[in-house]
Amino acid sequence: MDEFDVEYHPDYLGAFLRDLGLSYAKPRPKRPYQPENPDEILEERVDDALDEDEQPHNKRVGDDEEGWIVDEDVCTDGGTVIGFFDASHPQPYDNSRRVWYVDDPHVERPLVKTEDSAVGFYALNGESVVRFTEDETKERICEVLESVREQNPGKRILLVLDKHGSHVCAYTRKRAHQLGIDLIFLPSGSPHLNPIEKVWDYLKWTMCPIIVENESEFKSLVKDVFEQITRRISYANNWCEKFLDLQKLS
Repeated sequence: MDEFDVEYHPDYLGAFLRDLGLSYAKPRPKRPYQPENPDEILEERVDDALDEDEQPHNKRVGDDEEGWIVDEDVCTDGGTVIGFFDASHPQPYDNSRRVWYVDDPHVERPLVKTEDSAVGFYALNGESVVRFTEDETKERICEVLESVREQNPGKRILLVLDKHGSHVCAYTRKRAHQLGIDLIFLPSGSPHLNPIEKVWDYLKWTMCPIIVENESEFKSLVKDVFEQITRRISYANNWCEKFLDLQKLS
């Protein structure tokens, strides 16, 4: 600063840099498989799913021709439910919440954990669902899809999810079609475009001060908190404004 005969106090430096348009944040590595325009890709996929046609939405070139028929007991002409699908691994020992304390902030907890995955469906205009599964294979995923259908009868279901191997495989795509569920896959490396991620974050934050005695109690707590949280659609407000054409949804 000698050249301009100006001095800045260190406490003011941050404000000065922000005034110049700089940002202060942790540098994060760019996801190597994320496309340059994930928002545009997802918007196109949502519009395509909303425009119903006679061809199975989940079917891809090269898939076999057999089995792409909606189950006889499935009705989809009562409107459209849209929601978000994802698996998470909450644990009783998760600690993501600050608390006020006098001495040392330690908590004594029973040694409880679960090996199972929590697989959830966050519905905007239907019934949300969460189930614990022993793994995330295509068979277990399809069992959760069957629960989603059971809780949301009589309507077509649009389900936004990532490209996990058990989601994109032909087995899952065909079973989803048989259940009247059309899958909308997120662009690669774009979990930020799935509002259920915020649901999982808030669920873990809500539960972390609560002490449970065993795995069964923990799973019941997850289901109760998930049900309470998913009654609000505020986690998806920005997503709806950006990607959802309400006229087509109606």
